[in-house]
Amino acid sequence: MSTRILVIDDEEALCEILKFNLQREGYQVDTAYSAESALEMDLTPYSLFIVDIMMERLSGFDFAKRVRNMAPVEETPIIFCSALNGEDDTVTGLNIGADDYITKPFVVSEVLARVRAVLRRSQAHRQEENPSRQGIYESDIIFQGLRIDRNDKLALLDGEDMGLTRTEFDILLFFLTHRNRIYSREEIIKQVWDNDVVVTNRTIDTNIARLRKKIGPYGNNIVTRLGFGYGFKETV
Repeated sequence: MSTRILVIDDEEALCEILKFNLQREGYQVDTAYSAESALEMDLTPYSLFIVDIMMERLSGFDFAKRVRNMAPVEETPIIFCSALNGEDDTVTGLNIGADDYITKPFVVSEVLARVRAVLRRSQAHRQEENPSRQGIYESDIIFQGLRIDRNDKLALLDGEDMGLTRTEFDILLFFLTHRNRIYSREEIIKQVWDNDVVVTNRTIDTNIARLRKKIGPYGNNIVTRLGFGYGFKETV
């Protein structure tokens, strides 16, 4: 079961671009070419709405106002994606209840990063509001042929279990959920190892070297910046 996203925009080509790239990330994506058609859909399965503002009859602002008054989906995150780039437009969108605002033309990698960030915040908020829900199903983390099943604790390469150790699994999970930035060894230690475990730089280097070999062609996506640390780059 993957996270479902609804893209609402009257530009069909743009909808398809977003759909293609979001699906590559492992999301299940539907599209609607108007706010009216979106409002006729069952919106409850969606974890995020990505909404254009300037559409013919109902605007993205109108859609957001209605959603924020629909009990089943009133807290579903909304990202506005619009050519309107004035400060007043951004403020209006955020005041309506949007969780983020992206201006067109956009860079796809930025949109994907914003989507991940909004979904992380939404999940954290739900867990704070409903502590009893902690530990429920977590969606898979996917990058092209790599997939991490966080529920069964499996790391798969083209559908095959890679047989990672616990440490290698945790490093890969950290990298795939924190892409396109270089992290120092100290930052990686804090995210992967328990506080009472003494970890040397050589331990990190050895684990990352083994991980690179196990993830096959994606080993090149784990980059080293001498004097700084490591990171996972979506494009190399």
